[in-house]
Amino acid sequence: MTTDTAEPAVPEQAVAAGRLARGLEPLHAQIYFAPEGDPRYTAAGLDEGRMTYVAPRAAPMGAVGPSVVTAAFYNFAPSLVARSLPRAWTLASPADLVAARFEVADASLRRLLGDAVDSPEMAEAATLARTAAAAVSPDGRPLAAGHLDVEWPTAPHVVFWHALSILREHRGDGHIALLVAAGLSGLEALLTATATGTGFTPEFARASRGWTVQEWNDGVARLGERGLLEHAAPSDETVVPVLTEAGAALRKRIEDHTHRLGAAPWGALGADGATRLGEIGGAFARTALANGAFPSDGVFAARPAR
Repeated sequence: MTTDTAEPAVPEQAVAAGRLARGLEPLHAQIYFAPEGDPRYTAAGLDEGRMTYVAPRAAPMGAVGPSVVTAAFYNFAPSLVARSLPRAWTLASPADLVAARFEVADASLRRLLGDAVDSPEMAEAATLARTAAAAVSPDGRPLAAGHLDVEWPTAPHVVFWHALSILREHRGDGHIALLVAAGLSGLEALLTATATGTGFTPEFARASRGWTVQEWNDGVARLGERGLLEHAAPSDETVVPVLTEAGAALRKRIEDHTHRLGAAPWGALGADGATRLGEIGGAFARTALANGAFPSDGVFAARPAR
């Protein structure tokens, strides 16, 4: 007698929820590239540089220390986070930075979407997305939990953005749990994700997350020894990671189960609600991308939405 040890298939509903989440993600993620961001955050008191990313994103969790943020963000170098925290909390309160983030979201979405921010479709999308966000469980989801505790804004397009932020961090928290289970450190997770070719370019991924060339290339070598990346010759430049067959299978398995762990809130919409949100939100995402939501060169190996 033989025993089937193959993993059970991820339910199609979970895969569909994952596709919806990924399709809407640009509407959340654009804030990290918005030109409105740095001026507003420095006006709040923050130093220029990566502090204007680290502190505002962490702010919904309160004045937490660098170890907590490194754990929650996962693929950032601890040294980069430590350069921003706890100093940021002496310059601006978490509450002030949460308010600043909403202001940046308001301004950036108005620039990217124009009159659509005041449309009936935006109000409908905000209601649907908030329904899904309200179904998020904080269990084991520290970054999503922090966002759940933030008081809701009132403008529909900012409600929509905040709901997508909760849902994105919920999905991300589950993704990190799977990376830990797979034995991938934060750097190793970044390396394997970059090697899929659907996210950041290697140089931008390394530099923006604060890893040195030596740390990056040492990580490539370790994963080469594990059979997850192709072996690369020693280099003084950022090595381009290339997945092996085993590495590609691992990334697919992680992505599939990220869909599974992130699916529950989207189920609150029902099939019709999810389809409708995908239609409206997808149109908004395409408009935002067409209007320059992300840099055109040197950052992405491919557009972040699909």
